[in-house]
Amino acid sequence: MLKKERYKLFVDYFSKHQPNPVTELHYSNPYELLVAVILSAQCTDKRINQITPALFERFPAVEALAEASVEEIFSYIRSVSYPNNKAKHLAGMAKMLVEQFDSEVPPAYSDLQKLPGVGRKTANVIVSIVFDTPAIAVDTHVFRVANRIGLTTNAKTPLAVEMQLMEHLPKQTLGMAHHWLILHGRYICLARRPKCEVCPLTHFCKYYQSGKAALVLNKTAKVAKPNKTSPAKAAKAKTLKPATGTPADDL
Repeated sequence: MLKKERYKLFVDYFSKHQPNPVTELHYSNPYELLVAVILSAQCTDKRINQITPALFERFPAVEALAEASVEEIFSYIRSVSYPNNKAKHLAGMAKMLVEQFDSEVPPAYSDLQKLPGVGRKTANVIVSIVFDTPAIAVDTHVFRVANRIGLTTNAKTPLAVEMQLMEHLPKQTLGMAHHWLILHGRYICLARRPKCEVCPLTHFCKYYQSGKAALVLNKTAKVAKPNKTSPAKAAKAKTLKPATGTPADDL
């Protein structure tokens, strides 16, 4: 199958079945989206949506966030990944917006990348969602799905994936394609065990047609071996005293 045909099948399917995809991050203005996207790096949208209500109640506008200490910001985001770095990024980002951009999220890609905590992916998300600029942000889901189904060829970096998608996708679909790929990767084309049995794209998916999916299914379908612990060992285990110290989950 030619790549052009694969792209057409991809766009046709999602245009019909998901014509208006949106981010799963909760936000009500560009400032809140920028904060949420910065926090979402290597963290789930579900977790971010759990902590942002309290964060935005305390810092309803960028000016309030700019006046906050890193320590206070940290106290609201401690449950996300890399909270120390992200607290510093949010503080620096807010101060720069207030001091250099009149407290507004800038529409220019180059200006966005000047902000602490804002890299290429985050900038692409903002210009696409907020300013409707043709762009596609490549996160782990976009990278995986684009490579698996065959939208990209020998694309070994996020930038390579972005460039190939930008080249082949119709410009008017770029923003939607970002969400299509993310949502498909999040719920169907999982990293460790893709749900190929319910995937509607298998008829043109390179990964599925190569047989790799069948290998994964065979590995995960193995029945777990029964517990062969002897009755004596089991009885002994019941009498062991519980370990003392701090549970790992509390660290």
